[in-house]
Amino acid sequence: MNMGKIILVGATKGGVGKSVSSYNLAYSLASEGKTVLAVDFDSQANLSTCFGIEDPAAVPVTIGHLMMTQIDDEELPEPSEYIQSRNGVDFIPASMVLSAVDAKLRLEMGAERMLANILEPLRDAYDYIIIDTCPALGALTINALAAADSVVITVNPQLLAMKGLQEFLKTIKKIKSRINPKLEVEGILLTMCEARTNLCKVISEQLTDTFEGQIRIFNSKIPNTVKVGESVYYSEPLLEYAPQTKACQAYLDFGKELIGYESKSA
Repeated sequence: MNMGKIILVGATKGGVGKSVSSYNLAYSLASEGKTVLAVDFDSQANLSTCFGIEDPAAVPVTIGHLMMTQIDDEELPEPSEYIQSRNGVDFIPASMVLSAVDAKLRLEMGAERMLANILEPLRDAYDYIIIDTCPALGALTINALAAADSVVITVNPQLLAMKGLQEFLKTIKKIKSRINPKLEVEGILLTMCEARTNLCKVISEQLTDTFEGQIRIFNSKIPNTVKVGESVYYSEPLLEYAPQTKACQAYLDFGKELIGYESKSA
């Protein structure tokens, strides 16, 4: 039995389309016949909203509740109590409970592996587990990095700050050497690429020059389209809502690229 791979989708700042990318990536992988679990690990619960959760506060068991259970050394509930499903993809929602978890984690001893303890038993049931994290490098992100096998970094060319990116890579390196030796950087995904401007191409080249031979820049670039926002509004992946769009094709290509890369690196 193949163990599922845990991929964290991260960013150094908000507004880069990270949650939407986690969401559409999950469906791209599912369309390739993979079983996928998406985990919302951001207290803003944007990914949960994508999946149609209208009021995260009303969800009885979210990832925050599971983390609290871990912190209190209590038994975790059965997966059926917290794993939801929509359009063929399973997910674990988030809520503001995560903010309280974040504060508590800072006071806990050896708290880096809490999320890993929740996700490890679920690995066998999925080909991929996608974690959507908040853009801050706090205790939650460290937990997510400790649980992940690899990281996809989403970057918006308009907001690209090399400094932020370098900091994030430094953090990943530290986690790898101190907590999670298997952690790798999967690559950098450019999102919100304006078709009309040359910026995406320029940034792409800049990233390639900077990270040549160290980090892969995905060929798939996600274009900026109003359809992405609309699809989230209707809680449908682009595959369902706007399959003909370039953005949908880009996410499908990205999923294939990720799987293809996997089989090469495995």
